[in-house]
Amino acid sequence: MTSVSIVIPMKNESGNVAPVIAEIVAACDGRADYEIIVVDDGSTDDTAQQVRMLQASHPNLRLLQHARSAGQSAGVHSGALAARGRIVCTLDGDGQNPPAELPKLFAPLLDDVTGRLGLVAGQRVARRDTASKKLASRFANAVRAWVLKDGTRDTGCGLKGFRRDAFLALPYFDHMHRYLPALFRRDGWDVLLVDVAHRDRQAGTSNYNNLQRALVGIHDLIGVAWLIRRRKKARATEVDNG
Repeated sequence: MTSVSIVIPMKNESGNVAPVIAEIVAACDGRADYEIIVVDDGSTDDTAQQVRMLQASHPNLRLLQHARSAGQSAGVHSGALAARGRIVCTLDGDGQNPPAELPKLFAPLLDDVTGRLGLVAGQRVARRDTASKKLASRFANAVRAWVLKDGTRDTGCGLKGFRRDAFLALPYFDHMHRYLPALFRRDGWDVLLVDVAHRDRQAGTSNYNNLQRALVGIHDLIGVAWLIRRRKKARATEVDNG
């Protein structure tokens, strides 16, 4: 029985497919019953073909495809919808998130006896990005933390683990993957933050730039703040009519 589904959104990451899958297998074999779901987000290269070639030797490897690119949050959402595991872990498809960090995400969720842990979120240390990207990210994270008070310094990290049912109950919108700590806390879940490593991109080029992130981030931040303010928490108790 599958307990953990590892979801990897990929767009034009042909050169990263084989090494990322190999590292996931090395990190997870013997630690959990798992599956790997690659979500090909409208790639124009042979990302999907690389996944198909690996499926013969990795029967727990699945491929989902978007007919056109819909973004990382859509990829995570598609993967979670298709997942067979009760725990879903995500990582970026560019190889910058070391798959060796995955057990840090799923182990606390599998071992949770309280039933209250909803999300384990990675926070990158010693980031291997350009100076401009790190500066833009630091500023965006500071503004987000001030507005949302979500208690994390780095929501842009792709390494996250969560309860599938709790994630699918969240309001879905584009770029929601950057606000998961705030959204899970909004719904009353406990959130665990763990430090994770970061490294240089393994192959290919980034699909995003700082300006794109900044422009969409303003609207997203306002929207998430509104969602948090408008959330009314209530606990229902069943009435026994007997």
